Amino acid sequence: MPESVLSRLIFGRKEFNREGGRARHIAGGYRCAVKSLELTQIRHELNQILAAFTSSRSAKLEQIGSELTPVAKAMSDFINDGGKRFRPLFAYLGYLASGSMQRPEILKACTALELVHVCALIHDDVMDGSDTRRNKPAIHKSFEAIHRSENLNGDAQRFGVASAILLGDLALVWADRMLVESGVTQAEFMNCQEVFCEMRDELMAGQYLDVLEGALATTSVERSLKVARFKSGKYSIERPLHFGAALAGRNDLFQTFSNYGLPLGEAFQLRDDLLGVFGDPKITGKPSGDDLREGKRTVLIATTMELAEQSAKNKLQDGLGKQDISEHEIQELQQIIEGCGASAKVEKLITELTEQAISALQDPRIDTKIASALEEMAIIATQRSL
Repeated sequence: MPESVLSRLIFGRKEFNREGGRARHIAGGYRCAVKSLELTQIRHELNQILAAFTSSRSAKLEQIGSELTPVAKAMSDFINDGGKRFRPLFAYLGYLASGSMQRPEILKACTALELVHVCALIHDDVMDGSDTRRNKPAIHKSFEAIHRSENLNGDAQRFGVASAILLGDLALVWADRMLVESGVTQAEFMNCQEVFCEMRDELMAGQYLDVLEGALATTSVERSLKVARFKSGKYSIERPLHFGAALAGRNDLFQTFSNYGLPLGEAFQLRDDLLGVFGDPKITGKPSGDDLREGKRTVLIATTMELAEQSAKNKLQDGLGKQDISEHEIQELQQIIEGCGASAKVEKLITELTEQAISALQDPRIDTKIASALEEMAIIATQRSL
């Protein structure tokens, strides 16, 4: 399969062309090759695992009572409706990196990380007050609508938020269940426990830091980078790679994977920051400028506050977090961010961090096919449009 087709099938992108050899940065984009590793097939198998698991768990919920049918449907739809599957993919590549053979039980164990991500997404939408996810109502808005349509007692908004908190918690419970039921050996299960726990600790810490930074109205690039590192970067890339390596009994690869995963994780979140301000709603599934409406204190915003003139800073400060902000006002803030050079500076930082990550893959202990796959994953993760 040509690698340009491979990339399109994985995440719907068209920017990659095959010229052989290892990935390299070229003017106008990246080119990379992945040989003899069918990432598309792995992703397909991940989706099958999730579909079978959610079907089984949904049936169990409905045995409790028909009242749980909306919960079962919402969980199944959310988990199986798209998703890039970055975290289980990185985890599986971490397992394969030292030459370990592909095994279905290991892939199922890695898939548990997707359910941790589902928890984070559901709760994130509640904390951010986001109404949409993937061009559909966010979970809390879906259950708010159920409350209204069935004329239930009490406050519909509160019902929606409470339901979303519980569904997010359920996703976290399901992550544990999937790992326990994966079929890995007792030794493998114990090997990955420390990483699995650390990853979830760091995710929750990062989520709190994100909430706190908004309350502090910080304008520090350094503090915003710390949030990016813990809220998304570590649990999206570094820890999944550690998880896979731990399953393989190769903790000696942790440092190499940190050298790759930490800068790449930060670049990954910086791309999210740009998409949160400039992303196409038809692709991102969220309104244009959603991060501005939510008042997120990202590296992009902190950089703008460093570079913009005082009058522009004041306008940005006034507009951030304004719930009834108009489309015209959003466009004005976008122009401020772009006009002062902040978006270009963040783009440059993304490129530098990505190149730093890729350079870490020279470790001779990493299988060359996996190194190529990790190079392609780095480019896909940071040059995406959704």
